[in-house]
Amino acid sequence: MNKRASRQVKIGNKIIGGGAPVLVQSMLNAPAEDYEKNLEQTLALEKAGCEIVRMAVPNLEAVKVLAKLKEKINIPLVADIHFDYKLALESLEAGVDKIRINPGNIGDFSNVEKVASACLSKDVPIRIGVNSGSVEKDLLKKYGGATPEAMAESAFRHIELLEKCDFYNTVVSIKSSDVTKMVKAYKLVAEKCDYPLHLGVTEAGTERGSLIKSSIGIGSLLLDGIGDTIRVSITDTPIKEVYAGFDILKALELRVETPRIVSCPTCGRTKIDLVSLATEIEDAVKDIKKPIKIAVMGCAVNGPGEAKEADIGVAGGVNEGLIFKKGEILRKVAEKDIVSELLKEIERI
Repeated sequence: MNKRASRQVKIGNKIIGGGAPVLVQSMLNAPAEDYEKNLEQTLALEKAGCEIVRMAVPNLEAVKVLAKLKEKINIPLVADIHFDYKLALESLEAGVDKIRINPGNIGDFSNVEKVASACLSKDVPIRIGVNSGSVEKDLLKKYGGATPEAMAESAFRHIELLEKCDFYNTVVSIKSSDVTKMVKAYKLVAEKCDYPLHLGVTEAGTERGSLIKSSIGIGSLLLDGIGDTIRVSITDTPIKEVYAGFDILKALELRVETPRIVSCPTCGRTKIDLVSLATEIEDAVKDIKKPIKIAVMGCAVNGPGEAKEADIGVAGGVNEGLIFKKGEILRKVAEKDIVSELLKEIERI
């Protein structure tokens, strides 16, 4: 796929845009004033592979938490600001790596200038965050609602505000809970500017619904070469957002750093509990840092033959399984030993 050309933006120790790999980010959902819970969650996100983390900053107590977090974590920290530009300035003093604002909701232009000037002096980027609920009233009237065109025009208004401040170190997001609107809005913005784009379907719901909506919305844009960072918004622990984000990138072969699993849907030939086996294997290999393909198949018909392109795999039998590699059978093993024997072969790869 041809990647959209975008300018590079540095966020702490990470680079986005300009051909850099698409990064996965998430957002803390612990109470903003609770340092211990936010630290625990951030360290867990780091362990899961999260590359950028965002924190809501509704008050000065949250700024204090943000400052302490910066001393303990290794990934870039983004301050999410609404309405009060002074919190953006305080967050910059606390050492934040990026500011997320909607320039239209922090007061008059002088407030935008103050934030842009402070970010410019510290070489900290700003993410303009537009969503279907933040579109200005005149644009809602002009377009008859929060249409993709309305969201795109809103984004360009905010881009123009920052450019009037000679600020170009900008990332843009245009999110909606409506997948079709979200995709079209991003495409409209992508056509007319070269700022890096952060992708996401906002308010995407609980895990199942979010995975469907996010995979369609984020995935279709990435297939068109659009997008520099992603967040899979899930009403659940943010750890699930990180795993889902990497799974989307892996499915598109944009970043294959952990095993890919292929498994058959089972049929009447299956003589093994393949659902449980596939789930157990998926969990056992999720943190292995090898870009390999693992096949988990229900029988010899769908095993070494149909999955011969897999680096390693198993095929179920009656109380046993076949371990195979690149279509060649290595050995039979007892059903209870399938996972442990598979992991031994993965270690040898």
